[in-house]
Amino acid sequence: MHTPPLFKTDRAASLAFAEARGFGLVCACDRGIPVASPVPFCIDYAGDGTPRLAFHLARNNPLIDLPDGRNHWLMAVTGADAYVSADWYVSPDQVPTWLYQAVHLSGPVKVMPAQDLPEHLDRLSETFETRLLPKRPWTTAKMTAGRLRAMQNGIVGLVMTVDDIQGSFKLNQHKSDADHVAVADALAARPDTSARTLAERMVALRPQLDYNTPAADSGVE
Repeated sequence: MHTPPLFKTDRAASLAFAEARGFGLVCACDRGIPVASPVPFCIDYAGDGTPRLAFHLARNNPLIDLPDGRNHWLMAVTGADAYVSADWYVSPDQVPTWLYQAVHLSGPVKVMPAQDLPEHLDRLSETFETRLLPKRPWTTAKMTAGRLRAMQNGIVGLVMTVDDIQGSFKLNQHKSDADHVAVADALAARPDTSARTLAERMVALRPQLDYNTPAADSGVE
């Protein structure tokens, strides 16, 4: 990933972002040809603190033939993004740009032991069901044993041992306070959620400035 120093995030922030997002594009290479699939994932840590990223794929996914525990795969995790018009800046002679948050995790991938798959699936569903509270969480206990077994037989669990973490949060850190405020206010006025999310992130970076955004008024961190 191209990570200019001003936008580069540290290891802890990158992992926290990836874990909170829980969804990315996993990519590998098959004889020189890139292969990718969008997947949900969860992260845990080995005894020495090494992050481990667990996910699963359908058995007929072309990626299934590629994990060998040696070759590196990439999980690209993206968050909010938004176009920024040059007209929004206070300073003259600006150009349009794009703000975003993204993290790349990479490392060797191996097949998960079959006996670990049910626990992985339970943890994954629990993670996302919790976000739907107060809805009563769905669990595999709601399925008949035969149907659950058939579904599990149709997928393969995989584990990436993460040995490289790169994060880039481009939030106008290189711009003046006046331009920072102007762009944050413009993004906050947009109807799309991504633009408003980035406005909140920009306010959190420089909370001392005078914004007209709802994020500033609500004290979003």
